[in-house]
Amino acid sequence: MDTPLLRRRFRSGGILLGLGAAVLAACSTMFAVRISEIKNAPSNFDGKDVTIEGKVTASHNLMVVKYYEVDDGSGAIPVVTESALPKEGDTVRVKGRVNQAFVLGTARLVVIVEQPIQR
Repeated sequence: MDTPLLRRRFRSGGILLGLGAAVLAACSTMFAVRISEIKNAPSNFDGKDVTIEGKVTASHNLMVVKYYEVDDGSGAIPVVTESALPKEGDTVRVKGRVNQAFVLGTARLVVIVEQPIQR
């Protein structure tokens, strides 16, 4: 084969590969991650955007922070929010960023900071 034809094929293959990687990255927040996966390996998720889904088991409105807990059957995790708090028993789908709030020895607090809803 001639060289210009090979270059075009590799270039179009690279574009398709890059496009495929972008689609996979975008889809990663479409599918819910099990909370147990996040809690068992928080360093793998720290700073990454995830989607979780489950029932609200508690909600708290403290002066400095509002958060609610979501349980998907595999575990529960606090979700920090600036939005209105959902009611206990509601089923929610949350997109947010995993944040290891603190680690002290074997104790660690892992939370999800909810992304504000785009209007």
